[in-house]
Amino acid sequence: MNGKKAVILHSQVGEDSPKDEQDVLVQADEVCQSLAELGYQPEIVPFYLDLEKNIRTLKKMDPLFVFNLVETVEGNGQLIHLAPALLDHLGLPYTGNSQEAIFVTSNKALSKKLLSAAGVASPPWLGDGNPRDAAALGAGRYLLKSVWEHASNWFDDSSLVQVGGAAELGALLEKKNRSGRGRFYAESYIDGREFNLALLTGEFLPAAEIQFVEFPDDKLRIVDFRAKWEEASFEYTHTPRTFDFPAADQPLLAELRTIAGRCWDFFNLSGYARVDFRVDKNNRPWVLEINTNPCLSPDGGFHAAAERNGLSFSKTVERIVNDCLSAKK
Repeated sequence: MNGKKAVILHSQVGEDSPKDEQDVLVQADEVCQSLAELGYQPEIVPFYLDLEKNIRTLKKMDPLFVFNLVETVEGNGQLIHLAPALLDHLGLPYTGNSQEAIFVTSNKALSKKLLSAAGVASPPWLGDGNPRDAAALGAGRYLLKSVWEHASNWFDDSSLVQVGGAAELGALLEKKNRSGRGRFYAESYIDGREFNLALLTGEFLPAAEIQFVEFPDDKLRIVDFRAKWEEASFEYTHTPRTFDFPAADQPLLAELRTIAGRCWDFFNLSGYARVDFRVDKNNRPWVLEINTNPCLSPDGGFHAAAERNGLSFSKTVERIVNDCLSAKK
C-alpha cells in the first residue's frame, strides 16, 4: 500500500442531482483539505455501479485507507452497502461503519425489528414482514416513510395520514408502494420533541434538539426535505438546532445517551454515527433512525456537535481516520 495515499470515496453525482446528493461533494472537499493538513495525500474518487471500474481504480491507487462517503449509488440508497462490501472484498481499510451495520440500519424495517430485539423502543409501524404490529395499530396519525432512503428525502405534508384503523392504513400504504418510488412503511407519528445524538468513535457528542419555531397547529412538525435543504423555505428558517438545555432536561438527556450507547453496542457501530429520537408528551424517547453515515458538512449537525465539544473539522477527521487504522491492524 502507498503509505500516505488516501482515497475519499463518494457517491457519483451530476449537475441534475438533488441538493441532498450534491452535498457529498462539499463533504469530500472538506475531508480532502483536512487529510492534506494531517499529512496524507488525498484523492477524491466517485463510486460507480460499475464495480469492475471501481476495482481497477482502487487497485491502481493502492491507498493506505479509504474515507467512505458513499451514501447512494446512482441515486439509490438501497445500494449504499455496495461500497463497504467492495472495500472488504479488496481488503482495504475504510472509515466509518461496516457493510453489515450500514445494511441493517439503512433498511428501516429491518432496523426496527432489530431495535425491538435490543430492547429499544421505536414507533409502532406497519410494513413488509411486520404482521404482528398491524393488528395492534388503531386510529391515529401515521407517516408513510421510505424503507431505504433517508426519511427526510420523502417527507412533505402529504406524508402524514389520518386513519381509522389498520385496514385503512394498509390500503394507503399499498397505494404508496404502487407509486414506483420503492417500498414504504407506515410509522406512528410521535407528537413531541426531536433530538439528535451523535457519537464519535464511541464517545457521546453533545445532544441537539431541533426546535419547531412558530409552526402552525395544523403543520406537521418533522424535519423534511425543505427543512434540510431549501434555505428560503419556512421549514428551513424555523427549525433551529440548540445544544442548550435546562436542568430539568438532564435526566432525559442521560436516558438518550443510554439508549444511543445501546444502539452503538448492539449494532456493532464504529467510527461515527447519529441516533435520531422523538420524545413524546410523556417524556418517553423513541428511536426514529440510526444513521451510520451521517453528513459531515461543516454546516451540518454532526460537525456542530463535534465543534461544541471543542473539536475542529480536522480533529474530527483525524479521530475517524485513527479509529479506522487502529481497527484494521
